[in-house]
Amino acid sequence: MRDEEEATDGPPDPQLHPERSPGFGESPAGLEDIEVDRDVTIGDASLAELAASDIEPVETDAVTDLLETLAGDDVIERRRAALALAERDTDESIVRALSAAATTDEDADVRQFAVEALAKHRGPLAAETALALTDDPDPWVRAEAVVALDRLDREAHEDAIERALDDEHHAARRNAIVSLFKLRGEDALSALVGAADDPSERVREWVAHLLGGIEDEQANETLDQLADDESHIVRETAVRAKDVDSGSFRRQFTGVLDESDRTLPGEDDLNRTPDL
Repeated sequence: MRDEEEATDGPPDPQLHPERSPGFGESPAGLEDIEVDRDVTIGDASLAELAASDIEPVETDAVTDLLETLAGDDVIERRRAALALAERDTDESIVRALSAAATTDEDADVRQFAVEALAKHRGPLAAETALALTDDPDPWVRAEAVVALDRLDREAHEDAIERALDDEHHAARRNAIVSLFKLRGEDALSALVGAADDPSERVREWVAHLLGGIEDEQANETLDQLADDESHIVRETAVRAKDVDSGSFRRQFTGVLDESDRTLPGEDDLNRTPDL
């Protein structure tokens, strides 16, 4: 069971809230009034696409084989190879190949997975690649680029991370505010206050969550504002944040951005929305 006060857990998934459940608040008179046939679109993602993040099939492959696969024609296998290379010992050939895939592959998932893997190998080329990808046309690649910069050296890349606050996509903006809070602590107040009216409820939810780590009158005023937000989950998060010990919160909220920091409703652990 999750600890509601554990800062690293982050806000709960709003899609799991009971009030979002089908039929919440309804009182059917009998079984005939209960809807049993729902119009659900499951999309056209193949089983292979859904399993692309499973690297078990290639975990014993030689690095040379993975590099060949990463440069091959099979997009699913390229995605898997990129992720698998993250787990191998750092080598110049791996770093160069991942950088090339992250910046040139036509598939957005390959680019995203490659920059994630590249950040784990670190080094100047990883930083150069991640910085370039903050302007990628795909929002999930840009969001992962922010994560990569945070992992590599959030202080050195503070300006680039801050620029992501103005990204058109909520995931990049959300990753930026989390990274800046980890870097600045209470000095992130102005960035959080500035994002309190973000059009994305998920960003506003994270703002409310992070404001719990700041002991300041303006932080409290912003939490009061968010406690009246149109979104139930934002209101609920703001109310909880008021009762958090700010010092304890900041001490828990350290380290690089990870999956628990950034996973959104409908996303997998790699910060990518499946094509469902």
